[in-house]
Amino acid sequence: MALDRNYKQIQLSGHHITFYFYYYKKRMTTPTEYQQRRERLMAKIGSGTAIFRSAPMAVMHNDVEYIYRQDSDFFYLTGFNEPEAVAVIAPHHEEHKFVLFVQPKDLEKETWTGERTGVEAAKELYDADEAFPINELNEKLPQYLKNADKIYYRLGRDRDFNNTLLQHWQNLLRVYPQAGTGPIAIQDVGTILHPMRLVKSPTELEQMRRAAAISVDAHNYAMKFTKVGQFEYEIQAEIEYMFARHGATPAYPSIVASGANSCILHYIENNRQIQANDLLLIDAGAAYNYYNADITRTFPVSGKFTPEQKIIYDLVLKAQLAAIDQIKPGNPYQQVHDAAVRVLVEGLMDLELLKGDIEEIIKEEKYKPFYMHRTGHWLGLDVHDVGVYQWGENPQNLQPGQVLTVEPGIYINPNIKPVEGQPEVDERWRGIGVRIEDDVLVTAEKHEILTAGVPKLVDELEE
Repeated sequence: MALDRNYKQIQLSGHHITFYFYYYKKRMTTPTEYQQRRERLMAKIGSGTAIFRSAPMAVMHNDVEYIYRQDSDFFYLTGFNEPEAVAVIAPHHEEHKFVLFVQPKDLEKETWTGERTGVEAAKELYDADEAFPINELNEKLPQYLKNADKIYYRLGRDRDFNNTLLQHWQNLLRVYPQAGTGPIAIQDVGTILHPMRLVKSPTELEQMRRAAAISVDAHNYAMKFTKVGQFEYEIQAEIEYMFARHGATPAYPSIVASGANSCILHYIENNRQIQANDLLLIDAGAAYNYYNADITRTFPVSGKFTPEQKIIYDLVLKAQLAAIDQIKPGNPYQQVHDAAVRVLVEGLMDLELLKGDIEEIIKEEKYKPFYMHRTGHWLGLDVHDVGVYQWGENPQNLQPGQVLTVEPGIYINPNIKPVEGQPEVDERWRGIGVRIEDDVLVTAEKHEILTAGVPKLVDELEE
C-alpha cells in the first residue's frame, strides 16, 4: 500500500522517489491511525468545527531558526510536519470533513529551506478530503465554520492567528440573528483531545519503547564512560551522540550534574569538572519520532558511595519502588506521589532531618526543603505530556495505556534552610542530591517499567 501510494505521488508531483521513502520511514505511524484519531475526535465534537494551527518557526538569534518541531496536537491528528499550516476538522460538512491548508510548492524557497509537500501531495499523502494553499485560509475557512454550532480551538502562541480566528467568529456572530445558524461559543479543544492523547495506542507505545531503549543504551554507556576529572559536558556529548546515532534527538536539555550541582533541579550548564567522591546525576532522554523518554540516574563516580550518600540514595530508591508499586489500573494518580512522600518523610525523620508528627509534616509540606517537586508526570508526545492529574475533588484514576514518570528525589542544598521549627542540617549531608526516574506504562494487570534496563540498585552501581 505504501509503495503504491509513493508511486502515485511521483506521477502527481514529480518529486524524487527518495523523498517518499524517507517520508514513510520518518512518519512511522500509519495514515489509518491518524484517520482513526480524527474520527474519534469528530465523534466527540458532533456538529462543531475543530481548528488546529501548526507550531511557529522559532528564532534562535537574528535570522537563524531552531530546528522545526511541530505542535503536538497538530502532529497527533495529521502527521504533517511543516510550518505555516492549518488543519480543519468539520464532521458536519457534507464533503470536506478533514481539510489542510499548507504552503504551496515554491522551487526558489525550497532551494533554501528544503522540500515542501505542497497542496496536491498534502491531500493525497495525508488523506485530507481537500487541501488549499495557506494564503486562501481567510477565503475558505468560513464555509467550514458557518454551519458549526461551536468552534473548538486552543488559543495558542500565534497571536496573529488567534486574532484571525476570533475575527471570523465575530463576523459569524453578527449574522447569527439573520441566519439562525453558526458557532455561538469557542471551547478549548484540549479538553476533548488531551484525554485521547493520554491513553497511548500500540503504535505509540512501540515508538515510546524505542525512545526508552535508546535512552537506556545512552545512560548505560555514560555510566561506563564517566571518570573523575572529566567535565560534565563530556558526558553530555556522549549521551547525545548515542541518541543521534540511533536517529533520535534530546527530548529536553540534558542534565549532567556533579557534586552540589545535583541539588539544582534543572541544572543545564554542564560545565563543572567532576571530582573524586562526587555523585553524578544524569537526567536525559531521547525523543524518537516525537515520542519521548525521560530517565534519571544518580551514581558514585569513584565507584563507591560515601556512607551519607548511600543512606540518602537508599531512601530515594525505597521511595521510588513504593511509588511504582502503586501503579495499576484503578488507583488514583495521586496515590503514586503520596506513597513516595511518606517513605521520604519517614526516612528523613529517622535521620533527624525532620521532626514532629508525620501526618502534620506531610499535610503542611514541611518536607519541601528536601523534596520540592511532584513524583512524576505524564509522558508521550510531550515530555510533560498533556492530561489532567485531578478532576477537582475527584481523582484521575490510572488506566491501561497511560505512561508516567516516577522520579522522587532528595536535594540537600549546601545553603539549605529548613522551615521554622525543623532541625538545622548537619554539614555532612549538605551538597547531596539524588533523583531516580523511570518511565512506567500502566498495563491491564499492573505496570511495565519501560526503562528498567538502567541499573539502580546499590550493588549494581558500586564497583
